[in-house]
Amino acid sequence: MQISKILKQEAVRVIGAASSKKRLFQEIAEVAQAAYGLSPTTTVAALLDRESLGPTGVGHGVALPHARLDGIDRVVGVFISLEKPLDFGAVDRQPVDIVFALFAPVDAGVEHLKALALVSRTLREQSFCTKLRANPDPGTLYTILTENPSVQAA
Repeated sequence: MQISKILKQEAVRVIGAASSKKRLFQEIAEVAQAAYGLSPTTTVAALLDRESLGPTGVGHGVALPHARLDGIDRVVGVFISLEKPLDFGAVDRQPVDIVFALFAPVDAGVEHLKALALVSRTLREQSFCTKLRANPDPGTLYTILTENPSVQAA
């Protein structure tokens, strides 16, 4: 699996700030609607439901919110770079500025887990995240995300 298979260029955004986790999820939902035709209301509700099980902030300024949704046939992603980090309740209590949201079909099974593992491994590399943080252009961010050679297989 490759990030280029789950992430469209139009699903990569740079946002100045989000006032709350819910507001960030609304931004993600708007991007998901524009890029993949997902319902914003359903998307926000699914993200909030998943987050209620435990925060998806994985540490080092990275969050991987994810949810299963009806009406999609494959795993898709939304990447958000926040110029102003947001308190996300992450495991290390650090605010989040890199957010990669994943949406999978309700019956996705192993594909959802493979996508989550791929994104997690990719964003665990501090030098990779440093490169993402240094580039405020969505096109450049998409290129960086989809051309990372060290984590192509899952």
